[in-house]
Amino acid sequence: MQTPEQSQLGKSSAYVDQYDASLLFPLPRLTKREEIGAGSNPPFFGADLWTAFELSWLNLRGKPQVALMHFTIPCETPNLIESKSFKLYLNSFNNTRFADASEVLALLRTDLAEAAWRGSESKGSVGVRLLEAEQFEAQKVHELDGLLLDRLDVECTQYTPAPELLTAKQDEPPVTESLVSHLLKSNCLVTGQPDWGSVQIQYSGGQIDQEGLLQYLVSFRNHNEFHEQCVERIFMDIWARCKPIKLSVYARYTRRGGLDINPFRTSHPGALPANVRTARQ
Repeated sequence: MQTPEQSQLGKSSAYVDQYDASLLFPLPRLTKREEIGAGSNPPFFGADLWTAFELSWLNLRGKPQVALMHFTIPCETPNLIESKSFKLYLNSFNNTRFADASEVLALLRTDLAEAAWRGSESKGSVGVRLLEAEQFEAQKVHELDGLLLDRLDVECTQYTPAPELLTAKQDEPPVTESLVSHLLKSNCLVTGQPDWGSVQIQYSGGQIDQEGLLQYLVSFRNHNEFHEQCVERIFMDIWARCKPIKLSVYARYTRRGGLDINPFRTSHPGALPANVRTARQ
């Protein structure tokens, strides 16, 4: 089983500029899920929505081509893909010649699906959408919808996850709310570099105490964990402590190395949110 310490994170890396699928480094999701009580049958669905802003290759005449890419990696895959390895893999396209964008797209779909589903008996797919330069102008910027928790003037004293701050009114009629904060910060599990994000929490159930929820989100400030793992931890803590009827947690993190990662977890099947970047992204 591969571990984060075996990846290229925090290490000096040679930047390969010829296509090399072996650079992708999948990491099993199960270890962290067992730690938070989700195990092999978690109570959520969803996906990790990635955007690549620095994808380039050469056409057959050696002229550089550029594109944006949206990737959708289902959270049912046994592996997440470590982000530095993803960046190194995308860099390997830089001086490789391809007949057209469809050839690049086909390789991305094949390689990412193999990495994400590696070790699984069922070989599923991942979503890959390529946006060429003439489509750039149509890309929108939109903030997460919901009531902003950051308006609250709260005292914050805890900077490692403190689920005991979460409470909900179980003896009153249920409500349906969408709550947003831009104060989510955690650190890379291996390097300790800061990860900055905005988070949207949508739920139906006993009304969650907003001050406690904001203090809880701030409590991730010194926590070391990957983006996907933080979102699953937030989901599981709210699910266990507040016992909502329905729950969705969606975080959009600022990019690093030309990649942003935006995990979405929900208790009920449904459409994924649109992969639309926020102002900070």
